[in-house]
Amino acid sequence: SGNEISDGMQPFAACYGGHQFGNWAGQLGDGRAISLGEVINAAGQRHELQLKGAGPTPYSRMGDGRAVMRSSVREFLCSEAMHHLGVPSTRALSLVHTGDQVVRDMFYDGRPGPEAGAVVCRVAPTFLRFGNFQLLAARGKTELLKQLVDYAIGTHFAHLVPASGEINADVCLQWLAEVMKRTAEMVAHWMRVGFVHGVMNTDNMSILGLTIDYGPYGWLDNFDPNWTPNTTDASGRRYRYGHQPAIAGWNLARFAESLIPVVGAVEPLQELLGTYGDLFGGYELAMFGAKLGLKKPEKRDQKLISDALDLLGLVETDMTLWFRALADVPVAADATDEAQLAALQQSYYDRAPTTTEVREQTLAWLQRWTARLAEEATPADERKAAMNRVNPKFVLRNYTAQLAIDEAEKGDGGLVMQTLDVMRRPYDEQPGRESFAE
Repeated sequence: SGNEISDGMQPFAACYGGHQFGNWAGQLGDGRAISLGEVINAAGQRHELQLKGAGPTPYSRMGDGRAVMRSSVREFLCSEAMHHLGVPSTRALSLVHTGDQVVRDMFYDGRPGPEAGAVVCRVAPTFLRFGNFQLLAARGKTELLKQLVDYAIGTHFAHLVPASGEINADVCLQWLAEVMKRTAEMVAHWMRVGFVHGVMNTDNMSILGLTIDYGPYGWLDNFDPNWTPNTTDASGRRYRYGHQPAIAGWNLARFAESLIPVVGAVEPLQELLGTYGDLFGGYELAMFGAKLGLKKPEKRDQKLISDALDLLGLVETDMTLWFRALADVPVAADATDEAQLAALQQSYYDRAPTTTEVREQTLAWLQRWTARLAEEATPADERKAAMNRVNPKFVLRNYTAQLAIDEAEKGDGGLVMQTLDVMRRPYDEQPGRESFAE
C-alpha cells in the first residue's frame, strides 16, 4: 500500500511527455504512480512493482496522487481479465482499501464528493512508454535519449544486441520493428475480444506492446465500431473501437520521430512505418479467421470477416455472445434455417433478427460461412473446441465491474474476488456462473 519501504526499494516516479488526443501535451509523467523498484527472479525475469494511487509525485500537476476504489477495482480486474483472455497486458498484484476518503468529481458535473480510497500494485517488466522517449527528443537531450534507448534495448530487447555490444542505427531500426510488431498484435487482440482502451495517447503506449493504463476502458456490448467509453472523447471519437488500429499506427509514427536523433535519418524510419498496415492486417486476419473456426485463414476470407461484422451492426447484437454462439450453429447439409438462427438467438438484444431483410442476410452469410468450413473439413467437435478457445464466454462487462465496485465501496471485497475468479477462465463454460456472461 506504500506505507512502508522495504530494504532495497528505491521508489521513483517517471517523467515523460506525450500526444494527448492528437496534440503534443509537453511534459506529463507519473502523476499518481510510484514504482517501488524491480524484482528479478531466479529465471532472470524482471518485474517492476508500481503503486497506483499512493500519493503525490513530482508530476501530480496540483493533484493529490490518490486513487479511488472505483478506478482501482476496474484496473485490478481488467488487467487480470485481459491477461487470461490472452491479451498482452500489465498485471495486478494487489488491491488495498486504504480507509481514506478521496474527493473526486465522478461525473465531471461540478459536484465533487468523497469516495473510498484504494491502491493497486501493478506489475510489468517495465512501464517505459513512447512518451519517455518523446520528451527527451522534444527537449533536444540527444545524449540522454541515446542512453535511454541503449538501456531499453539492452535490458528488455537483449536479443537484438549484437556480439559487439554496440547499439547502432540498424539495431534501433530492428527495435522499432519489434515494437511495431508487438503493438500491432496487442491491438489486434483488443479488436478480437471487443475491447476499447479509451485513451490511446502516446504516453499510454508501452514499448513492450502491453495494454497499459486502464482508465475509461470498456467492452463492446452491442457491436458499434463508433463506440468509445471515454466521455471526454464523445465529440471527436478519436479513440473509438473501429479507429484503434489506425491510432496505433499514428502513435508508432510519433514514437519513430523521437528516434530520429538516434538513427540519424528519416527515410529508413518512414520505410519501416509503411509496413504497419500489412503487419496489423496479418494479425487481424489470423485472429478473426480463428474466431470463425478457420484453421488457415486466407486473404479471400477478409470479405467473409468484414461481412460478419457488418451483420452484427444490422440489429443490436452482442459481439461476445454472437461469436461464442457461432460455434453451436449446425453446419450439416440437413441443418434447417430455423436451427441455425436459433443457435444465435441469445446474442440479439431483441432476441431475434426482426426483419425479413436481416433474416435473409444472416442466412446468406451463414451459407457462405458453412461452405468455407466445408473446404477445410475440420471435424465439428474439433472446430467447436478451437472456436471456444478464442471466443470467450466471459469478458469484464461494464455493469459486472460496477456491481463489484458497489460492494467494494461498502468494504466487502467478496464480489471483486469472485469476479476475478470467473475472469481467470474466460473460455470455460463455468456452470453456475452464467450471470457473468449475460
